[in-house]
Amino acid sequence: MATLAETPDQAFAERKSPTHWSEGRLTEADLAHIPGEAGWPMVGNTFRMLADPHGFARRMLDTYGKVYKNRAFGGWQVALIGAEANELLLFNKDKIFSSEQGWGPILDQLFPRGLMLMDFDHHRIDRRALSIAFKPEPMRHYSGALNSGIAREVASWEGPMQFYPAIKKLTLDLAADSFIGIPWGPEADKINVAFVDMVQASVAPVRSPLPFTKMKKGVDGRAYLIEYFTKETHRRRAEGGGQDMFSQFATATRDDGSLLPVDEVVDHMNFLMMAAHDTITSSATSLIYHLATNPVWQEKLREEIFAVTGGPDGSGTPRALDYADLGKLELTEMAFKESLRMVPPVPSMPRRALKQFEFDGYTIPQGTMVGINVYWTHHSEEYWDNPFTFDPMRFTPENVKARHKYAWVPFGGGAHMCLGLHFAYMQVKVLLAQILQRYRIEAAPGYAPDWQEWPIPQPKDGLKIEFKRI
Repeated sequence: MATLAETPDQAFAERKSPTHWSEGRLTEADLAHIPGEAGWPMVGNTFRMLADPHGFARRMLDTYGKVYKNRAFGGWQVALIGAEANELLLFNKDKIFSSEQGWGPILDQLFPRGLMLMDFDHHRIDRRALSIAFKPEPMRHYSGALNSGIAREVASWEGPMQFYPAIKKLTLDLAADSFIGIPWGPEADKINVAFVDMVQASVAPVRSPLPFTKMKKGVDGRAYLIEYFTKETHRRRAEGGGQDMFSQFATATRDDGSLLPVDEVVDHMNFLMMAAHDTITSSATSLIYHLATNPVWQEKLREEIFAVTGGPDGSGTPRALDYADLGKLELTEMAFKESLRMVPPVPSMPRRALKQFEFDGYTIPQGTMVGINVYWTHHSEEYWDNPFTFDPMRFTPENVKARHKYAWVPFGGGAHMCLGLHFAYMQVKVLLAQILQRYRIEAAPGYAPDWQEWPIPQPKDGLKIEFKRI
């Protein structure tokens, strides 16, 4: 039987393989002092959570309070709810929590050794090495690639459309260009299909790669990408790399000057593509929906973009958004932050307790799977007035300063704060600059799509909107 290491550093050193995630899980007796429920025999509350995750969380909170236990997805978990809980888990001052052992059961078969699946020294060392890909010089390169790629695609978007599949395709194509440095075409299409298969497999109910299952397609996709990225890593090191993100990773060095091992470069690249693709797709979709249904704010953002870019040129072609001007789009950034509050792309975040701790009057045992509920915190009247109303003014500097620092956590926090958050801001700002210089975004009166809330939110109808040329 596997046991937890005695210290966080040992927990990192004694990394668990996928076959061990279910070993050492706590029983109902271990958590008898914590209120909650087991749900149905065998499956627990899994299907209730999948059917209505936010409704389930509200019921559990109303019944048991901000600390409750729940049996789902093969074991017991303890939910810790609120900004204080977010700070405890994400800031992780006393190194109580393992992100690796929290996300591992979900992602380790397909995306091992991504930054989110690392803890403590290993995480710090690799994060510092990979941060070179987000320095100003490569970011300027990405900005140029984003401007040209988005302009090329958005030019054909006039008329009624389903926005989600359109932005999903565009995001994948942009990733092939900015992340990997290959042109759009058959090779990029193969890579995109492999990534889509891997993402879908990460939340598949059948966790073994049996024939004809999503997990089998995901494992096959991973094998293809390992072969491709391994070959490309060696080539780019030999040729000196380039400005795309993959080349930056391939030539990144640790503090001692050593290159990252090739297999780790490959795993980091796989994870980054997954993390960036679906979260940006979800976030951009949410923002477009809120602008379509809040035309006053849409016009304010258009005015700001025109003021910064100068508006379309004499032929009516939108001007590119210069890298140096990204910081000037203050209202646009506030609107994006409010959209991330309304529809956080990662609604909950898991961890595993490496040692016993206290929270809100409860003693939580070592080994407990714990999680925070980002969506609930983002919609709690404890932190937000009229929380279901779209209001970017919540993110003025004075309002941000007056609020609990961990009441808004779409990018996580602490050591595991999303490494690519500035890239996300840049991509969304470039996207809006191209759209709002061309089109007015409209939705049918009273339109409110039903959202698939888990694992990453998306509108079930694809988001039906219309782009009308200005």
